[in-house]
Amino acid sequence: MSKKFSDVLLGEPLANEQGSHEKYNIPFGLAIMASDAISSVAYAAQEILFVLIVLGPLAYQWLTWTSFMIIGLLIILTISYIQIIRAYPQGGGAYKVAKENLGTRAGLAAGAGLIISYILTVAVSASAGADAITSAFTNLTRYKVIFVLIIIIVLTILNLRGISESSKIFAIPTYIFIFSMIFMILYGLFKYFVLNIHPKPMYSIPTKAAESLSIVLILRAFSSGCSALTGVEAVSNSVPNFEEPSQKSAKTVMILLAALIFFIFGGTSVLAIFYTAVPIANGPTVVSQIAFGIFNKGIMYYIIQFSTAVILLMACNTAYTGFPMLMYIVGKDGFAPRQFTIRGKRLSFSFGIVALSFIACVLVIVFKADTHRLIPLYAIGVFISFTLGQFGMVNHWRKEGEQGWVKRAIINGVGALVTLITTIIILVEKFSEGAFIVAILIPIIILIQVKIKNHYDKVACSLSISQLNLKKVDLRRKYTHIVVVPIASLNKATIGALQYAQSISDNVIALNISTDMEAMEKLKNRWNELDTDILLVAKYSPFRAVVTPLLKYIVQISDAAGENEKVTVIVPEFVTHEHWGEVLHNHTSFFIRETLLRNNNIIVSTFPYHLADEDVCESKK
Repeated sequence: MSKKFSDVLLGEPLANEQGSHEKYNIPFGLAIMASDAISSVAYAAQEILFVLIVLGPLAYQWLTWTSFMIIGLLIILTISYIQIIRAYPQGGGAYKVAKENLGTRAGLAAGAGLIISYILTVAVSASAGADAITSAFTNLTRYKVIFVLIIIIVLTILNLRGISESSKIFAIPTYIFIFSMIFMILYGLFKYFVLNIHPKPMYSIPTKAAESLSIVLILRAFSSGCSALTGVEAVSNSVPNFEEPSQKSAKTVMILLAALIFFIFGGTSVLAIFYTAVPIANGPTVVSQIAFGIFNKGIMYYIIQFSTAVILLMACNTAYTGFPMLMYIVGKDGFAPRQFTIRGKRLSFSFGIVALSFIACVLVIVFKADTHRLIPLYAIGVFISFTLGQFGMVNHWRKEGEQGWVKRAIINGVGALVTLITTIIILVEKFSEGAFIVAILIPIIILIQVKIKNHYDKVACSLSISQLNLKKVDLRRKYTHIVVVPIASLNKATIGALQYAQSISDNVIALNISTDMEAMEKLKNRWNELDTDILLVAKYSPFRAVVTPLLKYIVQISDAAGENEKVTVIVPEFVTHEHWGEVLHNHTSFFIRETLLRNNNIIVSTFPYHLADEDVCESKK
């Protein structure tokens, strides 16, 4: 039943050979990769205005200049990341570049920044998508957190179904948003300049400046608007996910992505000035106000609101593509749990998808799906990875020394300096608003990754046979087994385990720990009825502990065993046919197994006794 439900929910399992079909072509790849970066325009201009609005009417003049700076940075990043795609077609982006050219710690720092960025992409985008819905339907505001959590769960299921299915599902709403935003920008400019229609703003702007213009204020606005650039790194991280030729496809998607960001972000910023959109906390978004000014409450207004909400939800999908692939590469290097390297039934990296969703849900609950509170944590991680990736590429070109390397190194060098300055600005300006959390988390993540790597290295060294002379390994060595069968009472499961124990050894001990003297005496009397030479060791536990004394006696037997003797513990365990019935039992055998496995002279085996229908009937009688 559970398998059928899983197949309906997630789809039928795919064979390894079908992996080549689970890749993006350019249209679908753009739909997936563009969603995060393009969706950022839905709140980037708004975040800039939240900072600048204290200048009064002057805010809109500086919105223009701030937008120009961000677009300039976008152009630099686009050129730089095209070079990363060219040099690292195997994917991994900034993590791989920094690790191979600046050292392991730099690579882990870049990876940690991207990990945080991807998690926040899901939390921020889902929350911003809910904002777009609640802007149009204000009565849903109180259900916002629940709404966001449901969104993340649905996205998780869709992504677990695999790359090809998720890209087809998400392509249509992404292109609806792109074309509706292009139409809104063009029609808004036409209405303003050609038709000369200048609607009044929905909200009044401060006529008197609450704060004077300063470089600090401009830098703060710039740091807020840099959220528009999150997502541009996703293409370089996921090059292997594209159809062949994967490099060419990824470069094409990168260029199209940059062009769309340029037009939509630039156009939205211009319309915010012309239509005097005012940032309102917990009120209609800037995009909502622009759409209302252009279309009033017509059908296009609702299309814009709906498509904005959907694209913000689709933005999460950039993280669902980038995060599992990044964790796969980090895991292959040994710095993340190996579970991240295993493909699921639909050939997606299921563990990465589920881990991403879980952590994002925790953030949504903690920050109450407040986009404005989440965004200060957002950009710092990705800009750290930008910076390390660019510096790594400078070193890469220098080491390669191929023709034209100086020009390429200069391009990445300029990108490195610009992103470094931007990273410092964001860190300083957003430090008190939450960026300090990211600054603390990155070293912690690096430390955890190093610990994981050390563990895997230690295990690999311990298991390695490179120092063994295989010709001298005696596989015919035989051990004498002392078999211990823990029993609580005499029943069909314990009798079956004892029969099995005698089939593999003549040295069998039945071990009973009882907290009830009367029950122990009853067991001894029943035991005497058995025609067996198996030794019964029954011990009374006056302090009502069973597992601890049981383990103690087994360890004592193990310590007394000779060099060629092994202690085999056979744990009887009955299996019910009703899965829900398993929760009604205490699962003592699990704790016995987990503890005894730490002793290198003890082998633990489970004897399963499957309860049959006649067993249940007899018990009822």
